[in-house]
Amino acid sequence: MLVQIDNLLAPDAIAHMNQVMDHAEWVDGRVTAGHQSGRVKHNLQIPEDSKAARELGEIVLSALSWNALFVSAALPRRVFPPLFNRYEPGMNFGSHVDTALRGNTNPLRTDLSATVFLSNPEDYDGGELIIDDTYGCHNVKLPAGHAVLYPASSLHRVNPVTRGVRRSCFFWVQSFVREDAKRTLLLDLDVVTQRLSQRLQEAPELLQLTACYHNLLRMWADA
Repeated sequence: MLVQIDNLLAPDAIAHMNQVMDHAEWVDGRVTAGHQSGRVKHNLQIPEDSKAARELGEIVLSALSWNALFVSAALPRRVFPPLFNRYEPGMNFGSHVDTALRGNTNPLRTDLSATVFLSNPEDYDGGELIIDDTYGCHNVKLPAGHAVLYPASSLHRVNPVTRGVRRSCFFWVQSFVREDAKRTLLLDLDVVTQRLSQRLQEAPELLQLTACYHNLLRMWADA
């Protein structure tokens, strides 16, 4: 399941975040890479324990908590503190699969990966996020403030930037439902139920659909 989340961040939030990033410290992005991905990762990153990373991360986490599509698609149990990277001309991130567990104490299982774009497409050339899954190869380059959510098990890469600067936020989600196929079914059922409720409102069948959703979630969720 690949889900695009439009306008996750408001324009004023994006402007503030870019101001913070203008003055932040940037280090080699390989500091948070695993052994395999570290060999193909060529970018810059704000140190994850820095004041800037914490401030920026809180903005993203707050936006996620209010976004109905993110909550419905991810069914988030835990969200890894957001990280922030930067690609300058010549930088890229080769094909890799994200590490299955993040964190040394109480590790988070990475069911889903997410990228929030913080630069507009016209501000840089290249830098496309390429995601390979069972349905083919997806080329993702979204406006600032938009996000994409996809299975962390997917092979993915970031093409080389050839002009300008690409800034983005990335993080991982441990879902209450670990299997992508089950999350996809639940999202489809939730979306259909909401659309029907807008058209039919008091139809008694909506209660049955809602019951089916919650009973499936009850069956599949890791509590």
